[in-house]
Amino acid sequence: MLDIKFVRENPEIVKENIRKKFQEQKLHMVDEVIDFDRRNRAAITEASELRAKKNQLSKANGPLFGKLKKAAEEEKAAIQAQIDANMAAVKANDERLEELERLEDVFAARIRELMLNIPNIIDPSVPIGPDDSHNVEVQRFGEPKVPDYEIPYHTEIMESFNGVDMDAAGRVSGNGFYYLMGDIARLHSAVLAYARDFMINKGFTYCIPPFMIHGNVVEGVMSQTDMDSMMYKIEGEDLYLIGTSEHSMIGKFIDQIIPEESLPQTLTSYSPCFRKEKGAHGIEERGVYRIHQFEKQEMIVVCRPEDSMDWYEKMWRLSVELFRSMDIPVRQLECCSGDLADLKVKSCDIEAWSPRQQKYFEVCSCSNLGDAQARRLRMRVKGADGRMYLPHTLNNTVVAPPRMLIAFLENHLQADGSVTIPEVLWPYMGGTKVLVPKK
Repeated sequence: MLDIKFVRENPEIVKENIRKKFQEQKLHMVDEVIDFDRRNRAAITEASELRAKKNQLSKANGPLFGKLKKAAEEEKAAIQAQIDANMAAVKANDERLEELERLEDVFAARIRELMLNIPNIIDPSVPIGPDDSHNVEVQRFGEPKVPDYEIPYHTEIMESFNGVDMDAAGRVSGNGFYYLMGDIARLHSAVLAYARDFMINKGFTYCIPPFMIHGNVVEGVMSQTDMDSMMYKIEGEDLYLIGTSEHSMIGKFIDQIIPEESLPQTLTSYSPCFRKEKGAHGIEERGVYRIHQFEKQEMIVVCRPEDSMDWYEKMWRLSVELFRSMDIPVRQLECCSGDLADLKVKSCDIEAWSPRQQKYFEVCSCSNLGDAQARRLRMRVKGADGRMYLPHTLNNTVVAPPRMLIAFLENHLQADGSVTIPEVLWPYMGGTKVLVPKK
C-alpha cells in the first residue's frame, strides 16, 4: 500500500505505474482517492476548528453565569440572552461535529479500500509486459538434460514406489489432495529437513508459526484479489488457514516497533499451506503440481529500506544453491510488470528443469515488497536517532516438496526405474543412496 501523501503529490507517477501493470481499470481510483482525501482533510480541519470554538464558547459562559448572579435586574435579560446564544451555538457545533465524525469514518474507510487496491510502485528494472508470457529469462544454472529413455508422468513414477495414493485422498478429501507413502513420503520429509538445516546454516532463525491468522493480518500481507482466490476462511471465526507461512511470519510484526539494531530479521519457517487454487488447469498441473494442501520451507527478511535489494539478490541465489546441491538444473526468470502482485516491487521465479516436458517450471518465487506490508500492518522501526520509519519486507520459497518432488524424481530417474539420492540427502534418508521401485 502506498503512502497517501505520495499519491496526493504524485498522481501522474501513480497512474503511469498502473498503466505499466496493465490495470487501466484502476486509473479512476487515483483521482477518487485524492478527492476523498481532500474531503477527509477538510472535515478533520473543520472538526478541529469547531472543537476549539466549542471550548471558547464553554469558557465564555463561565464568567457570564457569574455576572448573571450579580447583575442588576435590567441587565439580566441581556446576559441570559448571551448565555442562551452561546449554548445554542455549542449545540449546533455538537450536531455538526457528530456529522463530521461520521463523515471522517466514511471517508477513511473508502480511502483505505481504494489504497488497498492501488498497486505498489514497481522497481525501474522490472520488465514491462501484460502477463507471465513476457517474463524474462536472466540466467541458467546447471545443464538441462533429456535422457534417451522415457520419463513417465510424476505420479506414475511415485506409483512405481507405491508412494502416492490420489484415489484414496479423493475419497477422503476430494480432488487436489494426496497420500504420500513409503520412500516417497520419506523423501518429501528429507527434502524439508535438509532445506531447514540449509537455511539455519545460512544464519536464518528457524520458526514454526501459527497456521491460522486473523483477517486483519491477511489484509496486511496480501492483495484482496489474492485473498479471495487463495484463502480458506474458518466458518464463524475471524481466522484463515495460511496459504504460505510468509503470511504469519510477516504478521508476527503487526503493530510492533522494531529496534533498528535488531535488523535484519532473517527467519526461515516450516508450515503446511492451504490454497483454494480456483480455476481449471491443464494436464501438466494434475497430480501433485497444483493442490489444496502442501508443506513448505519459507524464508522472510525484514530489513532497512537501503538493504532490501541486496537481500533480494541474496535470497533468490539461496534457492539456486539449494536446488543445485541436489543436482537439479534451474533458471532465474524475471517477472514482468503485469505478472507482479499489487504489493510487489520486484519479483523473480526460480524454475526447475523438467526432462519429461523438456522445459522449466516454477518451484520458488522471490519477492521484494518494499514498505507495502509494513504500512498495512503498522510495522515501524525506531532508528538510533529516535525517528520512526517503515522497514522493507521480502519473502522467498526455500522449497515446496510436492512440486519440487516432480523436478527431483524426473532429474534423478534412471533407465531401470530407480531414483538416485544426492549426497546432501543421505543423512536424511538413513544412508539410502538409491530408491528401488516396488513395481
